[in-house]
Amino acid sequence: MDDLDHKLLSLLRADARTPVSTLAPALGVSRATVRARIDRLVDTGVIQGFTIVVKAGSQPNPIRAITMIEVEGQAADRVMQRLRGFPEVRALHSTNGRWDILAEIETATLEEFDQTLRRIRQIDGISQTETSLMLSSIRTRTEAA
Repeated sequence: MDDLDHKLLSLLRADARTPVSTLAPALGVSRATVRARIDRLVDTGVIQGFTIVVKAGSQPNPIRAITMIEVEGQAADRVMQRLRGFPEVRALHSTNGRWDILAEIETATLEEFDQTLRRIRQIDGISQTETSLMLSSIRTRTEAA
């Protein structure tokens, strides 16, 4: 992946419905180039699917969790890149200590959650994970303001 691929992915993350005719001038390349790049990113598995982002709180009782991830050797960047392709992953954080990456995950059902964890654990470079479900949340003063 080069800089153009990263810029394309960034634009698609913001709105996966953006037409190729809009992406091309934003990237300074032809529509054929954008289409070929998207096709290649899908074919190689970098793009695992296209999805929608639902407004927070619009789903009743979502399954939310924090997954701590241990990475083998120098695979952190590659693992983070793969995790960014998961629509269920709401945020990623690098961390110190026992765990290398912290992923915030949200799904609509336990079945989807189980499938997501299974897919995450299959990523090359992940050696171990530990997951904790978030049962309730308390607003802090800075969030409420």
